[in-house]
Amino acid sequence: MRVISGSLKGKRILEPKDNKTRPLKDLAKESIFNIIEHSNKFDARLIDSNILDLFSGVGSFGIECLSRGSKKVVFIENYSGVLQILKKNLTSLKLTKNYEILESDVYSDNILSNLNSKFDIIFLDPPFKDKEFNKLLLKLKNFEVLNKNGIIIIHRHKDENVNFSENFKVVEEKKYGISKIFFVTNLN
Repeated sequence: MRVISGSLKGKRILEPKDNKTRPLKDLAKESIFNIIEHSNKFDARLIDSNILDLFSGVGSFGIECLSRGSKKVVFIENYSGVLQILKKNLTSLKLTKNYEILESDVYSDNILSNLNSKFDIIFLDPPFKDKEFNKLLLKLKNFEVLNKNGIIIIHRHKDENVNFSENFKVVEEKKYGISKIFFVTNLN
């Protein structure tokens, strides 16, 4: 796995050694970033943006954002088997600022309420077996962590039937291999 574009283009990203973490495949990642950069269906952009990377794993999405000029990335991950790899990736890429790692359960009641900023892009990549992410979406809305013109990007299994609450609008949906990617906005 490598960084696709930007200042870190071509740099290697370490992957987990176990099967409890499912890194975002390069094809899906590249497609997500092409949509972010070229879509006219939403206004969120990468340059100087604040990014929230939930279930961040080895940090592939957030690192790509930093490489492409994002202002700051907040990584939230609680699985100890992958946290050390995330930290190694950030260190080996000489990323020493512009990010924060919160070692916490995304579903913890206080994690979202303690965030000190709003985000332009939120990447939500829970395990495929996790069926609670709709509750997390409602928490994101209730704690108002998404900027007005922000976008939530959700990675799910292609065969999963996903129903979003009436608080959200799917503006783009794509399938890549076993992945389905949703681009979702808040309905204000």
